[in-house]
Amino acid sequence: MGKKLYRQWPYILLVFFAFLFLSPFLIMLIGSFVKMRTVVGNPYLWLFQENLTLDNYRYIFTNGRFVQWIANSLIITIIPVLSQMFFAAILGYIFAKKRFFAREFIFWVMMAVIMVPNQLLIIPRYIVFKNLEWINTYWPLIVPELWGILGVFFVRQFMMTLPKELEEAAYMDGANDFTVFFKILLPLSKPVIATVGTFAFIGCWNDLLTPLIYTTSEEMYPLTVGLASMLTKEGNFGVEMAGSVISFIPTFLIFLFFQKYFVKGIALSGLK
Repeated sequence: MGKKLYRQWPYILLVFFAFLFLSPFLIMLIGSFVKMRTVVGNPYLWLFQENLTLDNYRYIFTNGRFVQWIANSLIITIIPVLSQMFFAAILGYIFAKKRFFAREFIFWVMMAVIMVPNQLLIIPRYIVFKNLEWINTYWPLIVPELWGILGVFFVRQFMMTLPKELEEAAYMDGANDFTVFFKILLPLSKPVIATVGTFAFIGCWNDLLTPLIYTTSEEMYPLTVGLASMLTKEGNFGVEMAGSVISFIPTFLIFLFFQKYFVKGIALSGLK
């Protein structure tokens, strides 16, 4: 019995850490069905209370602010995600397959930009956006996110693993660069492009700092800023948790849907 238990200890340890990891999500989910303004008692005992209700979700979907916040989040997320996937594919192909002067130097200079924390760019960007009269609009939330060097790195690393014989055979058959890219390399790069889209979606959807700085009215708030402001004004724990659950669902579904592409894209991008 002791020997069998000894063999099972890694799984017991994994279950324990999985429970610790999932505890905040369970508390968030359970709390979204509890009608209370402040946290009271043991969260794991809330399921046995009689005040479980869907009123928190009804409040959210009947409140015009939440609908507007969700719409704002979709706008500032979907456009950058599609743009980053497109530019990552194009630039990744160029840096992986094309030869031109100072190619490696240009690429690694672009990579060095990642070393600069975004917090250092807040004031310069704010000055630029203010002069452009972009404050409290979608532009400062969309334009800086239209492309990302990290996505270019992923695609470049992936395309460098694709055999050159595929391109050479296509060129011998009379194909041009556009045909090689769109008909051969792009379909083979679906896993890494899905990975880029997943990272971009999570980053844009969950971003709190950027819209907190560049938006000044509730009508322009995305869901992250809206939830934070609502907690400050109303202090309703149940409604806050319900809003958090709704905010979590899109990222969960995106990762669940692209999971197989995500794992394969990471594995083949030189990040094993």
